[in-house]
Amino acid sequence: MLSACGADADDGTTAAGGTGTGPLTVGVSPVPHAEILQFVDQELAAEAGIDLELVEFTDYVQPNVALADGSLDANYFQHEPYLAEQEAAAGYDFEAVTPVHLEPLGLYSETVGSVEEIADGAQVAIPNDPTNGARALQLLADQGLITLADTGETSATVLDVEENARDLEFVEIEAAQLPRSLSDVDAAVINGNYAIEADLSPAEDAIAAESPEGNPYANLLVVRAGDETDPRVATLAELLASEEVAQFIEETYSGTVISARS
Repeated sequence: MLSACGADADDGTTAAGGTGTGPLTVGVSPVPHAEILQFVDQELAAEAGIDLELVEFTDYVQPNVALADGSLDANYFQHEPYLAEQEAAAGYDFEAVTPVHLEPLGLYSETVGSVEEIADGAQVAIPNDPTNGARALQLLADQGLITLADTGETSATVLDVEENARDLEFVEIEAAQLPRSLSDVDAAVINGNYAIEADLSPAEDAIAAESPEGNPYANLLVVRAGDETDPRVATLAELLASEEVAQFIEETYSGTVISARS
């Protein structure tokens, strides 16, 4: 079963509580999280003995609110750095059960075909939220375009750019708007989920992309601390880590989404 919630809609969630019986209610982002869990629900869950109820959220705040208040048994939309940031800010006591997939950030351009072609003084758009902005800057650093100061556990910002040999101009834009802004800048770093919606693929269209190896930004199945022992959660974690799900991700998303098994 699938229902949907907007940024301010809590009433559509179904009472849960990690009892170990009944449907497992999981909050998800629409793409690709809901699609991956719909595959699990339709192809794998019945044989494994679990019943999934999916609740879609269109923002990144309410899924954790709903998990904390017991409206959900689990959620699947966030990576470890964002989870840590939310736990510190809101006092949540959550547990990451298993990584499922990575949505690699990609550097895209409509005017150049390689990183080497990015000109001096080029405008490069990056996400304006702290976590993804830091990811974008790290991608640019990995490509040798900039160097960053060591900020420890604090997310890097444009103020932490130590060397910028090409005198790049950073344009900070809301992540969802980056695909629409691509034609207005020389290059843009775009999140995987928004790339999917814009028919962009890190594997085929990006001039550079995050490597999945050792990447801390894999999206996770998350529960309240203690509920990781719920047998329904353990079963779902096994299914999400299965070869069948890895194959579904590979065949469906062609490199825009990468299985954590890769």
